[in-house]
Amino acid sequence: MASKQNEFLFHPKNVMLFILLFGLAFLFLALTVAYVYIRVTNEVPPVRVPILFVFNTLILLASSWTMVRARRCYLADDTLGYQQNLRITIWLSIFFTGMQAVAWWWLFKHNINLGTSTTTGFLYVISFVHLIHVLAGLPFLFQFYLAAKKHMVDPVTVLVYFSDPEKRLSLRLLTIYWHFLDGLWIYLVLFFAVNQVF
Repeated sequence: MASKQNEFLFHPKNVMLFILLFGLAFLFLALTVAYVYIRVTNEVPPVRVPILFVFNTLILLASSWTMVRARRCYLADDTLGYQQNLRITIWLSIFFTGMQAVAWWWLFKHNINLGTSTTTGFLYVISFVHLIHVLAGLPFLFQFYLAAKKHMVDPVTVLVYFSDPEKRLSLRLLTIYWHFLDGLWIYLVLFFAVNQVF
């Protein structure tokens, strides 16, 4: 069991993912620290976060839950459940993208645009960079879903698909990536909310 865990830990795909997540964590940490520094030194008022950002958090949490369910269905050899949860995750991600656009529209409508202040610029940049990474995960979700539709046509191909260790590993890594994006978004929303108070 320990040898299998070590094999996963040092798998090239796993190492690449954790390097990516480590870099993303430091990128967003640097952006939020810079936000606080500029706000304090220049005495700029905090930016008002639209309530839609909170709603979008619920959408991401739902997509994270469906990713967990998709992985569970994969491990349980549940073909229909696996495909259905992948499809729901894709639609939730697209819905999140649309709602982010609505949130930015709300900001513009209330004259909170990029030129309003330095802090509003940070809000746009941080939320946009996060959205880019959500969109970057969508092709992988599509790939998993289309592969499942293509190869899960009879009991033999289903067995081959579910017993592929490379697919199992890739699905696990995609699930980790999705959870990371959700956790990151929760951190960002809480960060801006706390800055509104202080």
